[in-house]
Amino acid sequence: ALYNMNPQTRRPEYGDSACPKWVRACAWGLSALTLLLSPGCPSQRNAFVPDSQPYIQASTAIEYPALEQPVPSAAQGTIRPVSLTSEQELEYWDLRLEEALHLGMTNSQVFRDIGGVLLRSPGSTKTSLDPATFETDPRFGTQAALSAFDATFASSLYYENNDRALNNVFFGGGTRQLRQKSGVFQAQINKRTPFGSEFSLRHNVEYDQNNAPGNQFTSAWDTNFEAEYRQALLRGAGTDFGRIAGTSRTPGVYNGVLIARTNTDVAIADFEMGVRDFLSDIENAYWDLYFAYRDLDAKIAARDSALETWRRIQASAEKGRIGGEADKEAEAREQYYRFQEEVENALTGRLTDGTRTHNGSSGGTFRPTGGVHVAERRLRYLIGLPVNDGQILRPADEPLRAEILFNWDLSLESALTQRPELRRQKWVIKKRELELVASRNFLKPELDVVAQYRWRGFGDDLISQGSSSQFSNAWSNLVSGDFQESQLGVELAFPIGNRQAHAGVRHAEFQLARDQALLREQEQRVVHDLSNALAEVERSFRVLTTVASRREAALDRLRALTASYELDKTPLNLVLDAQRRLAAAESHYYAAVVEYNAAVKNMHYEQGTLLTYNAVHIAEGPWPNAAFDDATDKLGRRVNVSGAHLPGHRVISTGASEF
Repeated sequence: ALYNMNPQTRRPEYGDSACPKWVRACAWGLSALTLLLSPGCPSQRNAFVPDSQPYIQASTAIEYPALEQPVPSAAQGTIRPVSLTSEQELEYWDLRLEEALHLGMTNSQVFRDIGGVLLRSPGSTKTSLDPATFETDPRFGTQAALSAFDATFASSLYYENNDRALNNVFFGGGTRQLRQKSGVFQAQINKRTPFGSEFSLRHNVEYDQNNAPGNQFTSAWDTNFEAEYRQALLRGAGTDFGRIAGTSRTPGVYNGVLIARTNTDVAIADFEMGVRDFLSDIENAYWDLYFAYRDLDAKIAARDSALETWRRIQASAEKGRIGGEADKEAEAREQYYRFQEEVENALTGRLTDGTRTHNGSSGGTFRPTGGVHVAERRLRYLIGLPVNDGQILRPADEPLRAEILFNWDLSLESALTQRPELRRQKWVIKKRELELVASRNFLKPELDVVAQYRWRGFGDDLISQGSSSQFSNAWSNLVSGDFQESQLGVELAFPIGNRQAHAGVRHAEFQLARDQALLREQEQRVVHDLSNALAEVERSFRVLTTVASRREAALDRLRALTASYELDKTPLNLVLDAQRRLAAAESHYYAAVVEYNAAVKNMHYEQGTLLTYNAVHIAEGPWPNAAFDDATDKLGRRVNVSGAHLPGHRVISTGASEF
């Protein structure tokens, strides 16, 4: 029996007629596919089994990304570093501290550190792009929050071809075999407002052609323009809620423009802390290099003095004089090589941790490790210079030696108002306060007023074809205004018990209480660190004066013992001991000088004035001119209300300073 389709009944029939071509083609294709997929008799005698090891190695090897735009690197052409075995001529670059800070800020898109964080955790490294990156975040940035209130356009177009049998004549419009061609076009513009309103403007066009005998026209067009307005009266109502939560309708999810702007202010505070720490590290490295040079000078002077003593003893030994004994010569020689070892270490240095921020103290406790080459490379890295360029940096500024007296009351007030950590935490508290306001709004039920107005048009054609009858075309019927519809209603919905909203309020209250407790502890910590910094300034200056007296006494002792030794009244070991003491006193003196300058710098760090101390100022970039025009217009509206109280007005910030 062959398969046929009767065009009258649209039902399959079986007869003796020839098979349709498409059926025969499908049968042949299915037979060929079956033969191809059928397994044969495998032969294992001549089977080839390839070695899979190369494929395994290739698939498990670590791959490297192929960048479409490779980042140019200046590190590939770096010359050999300076060391003890270097024979190249070096040119000194006398660098001032102000110039070092300027180079650091100019050359540093990434705020470098000497603790290795850049390689271990690059995501936590501060850069100059951080505020802009956060501001332009398409999820949490200010523009992302504002985009929720942008007008949106949506459109759709569908076409259907229906051919179906129906069991009921009523549903088929008078026929049990419905044949239909239909199309639907929709376009709408929708806009939300921060006040809780929603406006919609829609245009709908429907086309319907079918074989229902009850139709006036075989094909007809139905079109309408519809305007809808929805206003929230309780939950989601009000500008405060819209600016805090945005369009969110879930407790705990707030992404309004005020929250986004507050997050940006937090990011700016983080950026300021990064700049402050970066400048502190540059100044630390600068004074570390200064101490390395002075420590090297002290050790060179001690070595030369020991060498002179050794030569005198050798001369006495060659002439057979008293004082040229072998034990004295060996003792003087040992002293010389001891100082020579210290000179070599003071020139190159060992790879130990230098003075850096948040090491011992917030601004960094001075570490007199020495080493000119290591300290010089560290400073070069921080200020963005090539690590080796044929020059060697040398500090040109002399450190401060005069006593500086800080007023405790002014320093305390400055620390509690200017520290970016406290300002950052206050912004977080402000954010929590806003979240608490929004969370309380979710305790209210959803009560919305909805209004719709619609103009309709119906016709045989969509656009006029010359006929003037009422339903000749849908567009003419639409603009005539003969068919207008309207709807006004109220929608109410609320969860019984409102458990999620109550949990959201409690959560917001706990977050606010937590951040307020953190602020109190941060203030206590700031006062604690400020007290330590002030005590360190006074201690380091007192030690500086003491070490200066020690240095002078060690020098006088060496001179006296040297004169007495030349008269054979003093043993050699006392002279050598005096040389060691003078070298130690010289090194300790310059360490005390640098330590005092680091203490003064740390005092400015703790009271929040380090940027001002280094003549560095941070400000946001200019806003668009339209923003200033809008601000001027809103200011005029505020003046026109003649001091009337505006309900719901909340102060977010009082300006750039709290003084």
